[in-house]
Amino acid sequence: MIETEKKEERVLLIGVELQGMDSFDLSMEELASLAKTAGAVVVDSYRQKREKYDSKTFVGSGKLEEIALMVDAEEITIVIVNNRLTPRQNVNLEEVLGVKVIDRMQLILDIFAMRARSHEGKLQVHLAQLKYLLPRLVGQGIMLSRQAGGIGSRGPGESQLELNRRSVRNQIIDIERQLKVIEKNRATVREKRLESSTFKIGLIGYTNAGKSTIMNTLTSKTQYDADELFATLDATTKSIHLGGNLQVTLTDTVGFIQDLPTELVSSFKSTLEESKHVDFLVHVIDASNPYHEEHEKTVLSIMKDLDMEDIPRLTLYNKADLVEGFHAYPNAIYPHLC
Repeated sequence: MIETEKKEERVLLIGVELQGMDSFDLSMEELASLAKTAGAVVVDSYRQKREKYDSKTFVGSGKLEEIALMVDAEEITIVIVNNRLTPRQNVNLEEVLGVKVIDRMQLILDIFAMRARSHEGKLQVHLAQLKYLLPRLVGQGIMLSRQAGGIGSRGPGESQLELNRRSVRNQIIDIERQLKVIEKNRATVREKRLESSTFKIGLIGYTNAGKSTIMNTLTSKTQYDADELFATLDATTKSIHLGGNLQVTLTDTVGFIQDLPTELVSSFKSTLEESKHVDFLVHVIDASNPYHEEHEKTVLSIMKDLDMEDIPRLTLYNKADLVEGFHAYPNAIYPHLC
């Protein structure tokens, strides 16, 4: 990870709401939380309703002029778009606005680069960033103008971002080779666990739902946990005793989020699948979050993609103490309450 400048990153968020789009407000609030997690100061947000995204500049030309005035007046240093931008859109936006422009996907990749602690985690993030970078090696566009560092520049490093396509592909091949070796070792350890008679429990849930805190409480051991997005990236398995001679293993892994970049899903597949080989899942939901229903749908959708929907599952409403009159709420709001 390269060193970033100490100056304050002043960020403007941009979101376009298409007709019939679900959870737009949730997505924009998450974008603000992601930006703050990356160390930015969110100055303002700009929202627009459109029938479709502008193929050249994402927002319409008239609105883009308004945004440019806002960027100048508020001394914005980075614009973050709540969508995946095409390389062309990215370059065009930077040319008009005169500041660095990144999209939601790159922001999430940047946060993963901040959070990665293990060798495997760093390799997985590096791989995801290079896969994101490859189609964006376009002249003087965003991915070749990283001299200033800052948000959106963490991970492979400045010099890596200036490599040509062939070098990036070689990097990808090399990292995938290293990860295959790590996965082979992980598979060996997993097979030994599967062969044992120990009952295996997995924790899953949306990011910042409190999985790691529950893990620490149940195991009386310390794992990094904080009230922030993606505090945990590496899968962790620990043994706990549940009275008598009953011993089980508890596995915690990376949290999910809406619109998780496909590059990350691919790179972290082996880590995510640690929860696939368990006997029982505990789905942790932050009951205090007003968007907890959308969070649950996102997690269940990703579980389906990972072929995990048939594993027996218990829903655990966490942080209920922050919800006044929690047990008085109807099952329509908290449908899994017993």
